[in-house]
Amino acid sequence: MNWIGAIEIFAMVTGVAYVVLEIFQKNAMWVIGILTGIACAFSFAHQQLWASMGLNIYYVVVSVIGLVRWKRDGAEAGTGVIHLRKPSAKGLWTSLAVFVLGSAVLVFVLQLLHDQETALDAIVAVASAVATWWLTLSWKEQWLVWIAADLVSVVLCVKVGMYWMGAMYLVYAGSAIYGYFHWKRFGREISV
Repeated sequence: MNWIGAIEIFAMVTGVAYVVLEIFQKNAMWVIGILTGIACAFSFAHQQLWASMGLNIYYVVVSVIGLVRWKRDGAEAGTGVIHLRKPSAKGLWTSLAVFVLGSAVLVFVLQLLHDQETALDAIVAVASAVATWWLTLSWKEQWLVWIAADLVSVVLCVKVGMYWMGAMYLVYAGSAIYGYFHWKRFGREISV
């Protein structure tokens, strides 16, 4: 096994741990997210999937923001209560605009960079960036965006021969389905 294969396996293991911690809204997920983001950024850079590489650098930054926000909001340790916020219409429309415009701009940029899978890479990156931001806001609807982004990521990874990463995203998609229903069942809206 080469070093990229080892990094992909590491990313898969930490990535699955991250999603499990995310489902149960544990702050440790943000630390694991930093490790996973760094490993995935290296793997995607090696494959010249520049948007996915940049996305994982974004994950590292957002993991720091999420850790701070979630600590500030305070968890009810051991209660199983998941703190949720209700999405605003403005937030949803802004997110849609970011997705559409961001994907279009990113496709153009990735074509200039000779990205291997321009459209898939752009769509995954922008949808995942939006979903991650929604996670920091504790919107349960983030799981629905993750389901779509993860399934497109499986296709992207398989097309370029990143089978370990494809397996990780398949697990992510299943976890996102579970996460949505878990947050829906155990979530409680908080006002901030």
